Amino acid sequence: MGRPECSGTPLFEDLDFPCTDASLFFDSSTPIARLQGELIWRRPQEICPSPTLFPTNISLAHAKQGLLGDCWFLCACSFLLKNQQLLNKVLPPDQPQWGNGRYRGSFQFRFWQQGDWTEVTIDDRLPCIGSALCFSRCHSPSAFWVALLEKAYAKLHGSYEHLWAGQVAEALVDLTGGVAERWSLGDIGSEEERRTEQDSDQVGRKKLDLSLLSHVKNDCALSCSTHASPGELGEVGQYHALIVMEWEDVKKVSGSEVRLLRIRNPWGRCCWGGAWTQSGAGWSSLDPDYAAHLKSRLAEGEFWLDETEFMSQFDDITVGYPITEEGHLKSLCTGNLLSHQHHLASRWIKGFSAGGSRNSSSYSSNPKFWLKVCERGEVLISLLQYRKWRNSTKYAQTLQEDSKNMKHQHYRAIALHMWKVEKKRFSLNRMLNKVPCASTHCHAYEREVILYRQLDPGYYLLIPSTYQPGAETRFLIRVFSTSSTSLSALKNPAPSLPPTADGEWETTYFRGSWVEGKTAGGSRNFLSYGQNPCFFFTVCNEPAVTSGVNVKVTLHQIRPDTDLHPIGFHVFKVSRVFGRLSQTIIRDQDPVASCVPHCYTQDVSLACTLPPGCYTVVPSTYQPDCSSSFTLSLARRIHRLPSPFL
Repeated sequence: MGRPECSGTPLFEDLDFPCTDASLFFDSSTPIARLQGELIWRRPQEICPSPTLFPTNISLAHAKQGLLGDCWFLCACSFLLKNQQLLNKVLPPDQPQWGNGRYRGSFQFRFWQQGDWTEVTIDDRLPCIGSALCFSRCHSPSAFWVALLEKAYAKLHGSYEHLWAGQVAEALVDLTGGVAERWSLGDIGSEEERRTEQDSDQVGRKKLDLSLLSHVKNDCALSCSTHASPGELGEVGQYHALIVMEWEDVKKVSGSEVRLLRIRNPWGRCCWGGAWTQSGAGWSSLDPDYAAHLKSRLAEGEFWLDETEFMSQFDDITVGYPITEEGHLKSLCTGNLLSHQHHLASRWIKGFSAGGSRNSSSYSSNPKFWLKVCERGEVLISLLQYRKWRNSTKYAQTLQEDSKNMKHQHYRAIALHMWKVEKKRFSLNRMLNKVPCASTHCHAYEREVILYRQLDPGYYLLIPSTYQPGAETRFLIRVFSTSSTSLSALKNPAPSLPPTADGEWETTYFRGSWVEGKTAGGSRNFLSYGQNPCFFFTVCNEPAVTSGVNVKVTLHQIRPDTDLHPIGFHVFKVSRVFGRLSQTIIRDQDPVASCVPHCYTQDVSLACTLPPGCYTVVPSTYQPDCSSSFTLSLARRIHRLPSPFL
């Protein structure tokens, strides 16, 4: 076929996600690498005569997996077919399609990313082998919403290969902006595994009882997965996800009940060999007419199994919280509307706010949040860490989690702890010595961890943490509740310092600014470096402070988190305290301490050991003439004689 055009106007071609191997492959480490050089990019009208986004028969709109290992993403896609409001959010309606005079070969999609909906525009050229799609498609050969959505998601992540292996929960959050949890179906693990990285007051991943979901079973998203090859799922290999379409408690002829679940395999074919296959022995225990009715509800790639088989054959289940047309979540436990919601973004910064787990002496330096609950109700708290970037393209992020090692590579182990506080003025150290009133089960290598509780009115202190001190990443705290709540960040006036037995810390705060053409001199690479503000201090000869860190400096730039300058600072030894930095220092003297390279962060911090004398701190941006206000905190270790009145 020739190149399709519309009324002589060339169709849109996406230069940001071109029809080349760069859009298909990342590092050629997956089985699709063998397709290099074999694929042809075709528009839908080159694949079938009358393409459309959705088929008339909605049951044929479900996804059918191709050669790409993204069953996790396709399981999440199926939930959109149950919620028209969400589908319209992800795929805005009324876009010109094939045969429409306004059609130009492009489609817009939206994905939820770290608190906001991100728009992704693609052209409709799709990878094919011959004249057939090689990746995901609809069961209807003329419907293309799944193939186009998959392409947009691949662009968001950097390539199709980035979609090989992932977590259903992550795709559900990206497609809904909601919350999803992964619950265990099998054994929690060995005693040793339960103790690994355990610093919480709860043990193990939550184990699922399907009856808990009875309030919302028709509204929530459900997906089950296996991590190995189960006995009856003969064709299913490791790490395969399937969709739970429905479940029903059915009365047997004997009068007892059996719970049956209808499962859909994204492969589009049945892979089940248990008691509830078409000719399985299980059907003989039911009324023949009702058995025939249940069988008639099966579509291509679907099968029934009972709860006992389900619990033994699958390892875990992912549950996506129901979302109303107004965008409110519903509680999984009660079905109540979580109509109040808040979110705040923050980050763990090495040397300042990445304090590690409760096992670490620096735990109290982690970011802290106030949660005010106005009346008793259900509260759902989500801690969601941002994905790590894996390549330099605009949309390149990773979601590859097909093994524990991959999880460790792409995510930090995170947890969330909560304390009830009787009044807003309290001793933090005393509070942290108490057992939290609630926490996630342990530090987990997950993008998101969830905490759910019925809370009484009052103030609560939330502390998110990574397991390892110094582990840096951004995160989002989200709160959903049935009653009125408020969420705010607890501002630390200065980074906390470890307590010492033989001394105390004295902190001095400075305010300053880099002003273009005046005091924004840039880094030491530039002759204008001496224009930067400087802040003088002395280190006294303290007899009781003879070793270890005795000075800690933190520089905080006052700019939006999305528009940061790269910042850093140097500490110079000077002969005496005076009012302006001499150019001679820059030319002839090296700094005695440095916090470089300059980093695009809100705060940079340095702890060091300095001998007695006079010093100056020179904060700077990397480039000259970058204007911003900043604060500088300078903590010095001092010795005070004990008071005779204590």
